[in-house]
Amino acid sequence: MQFAEFLKSLEADTPPPGLTLHLEALWLDGKGDWQAAHTSIDSIEQKDAYWVHAYLHRKEGDIWNADYWYRRAGKTRPAITLQEEWTMIAKALLP
Repeated sequence: MQFAEFLKSLEADTPPPGLTLHLEALWLDGKGDWQAAHTSIDSIEQKDAYWVHAYLHRKEGDIWNADYWYRRAGKTRPAITLQEEWTMIAKALLP
């Protein structure tokens, strides 16, 4: 799936089949459901999941917690908008 298709899929009521849990969390967040996005990614022990988790806590405004998850992901908090970060993560995680 290309990024443009991923964006277009946000018009649907359900995520497209075959998304990884990481991308599904971003999809849920893109639909405005932060809580569902966080719940879906919270228990995954993997660096890309930590990255999505960090972004979600940054969006929540919990910067201390976000920075913890960025460190676990091997990343630093970016100095870009939340939308730019969402796009950056989605593009990085799409096949």
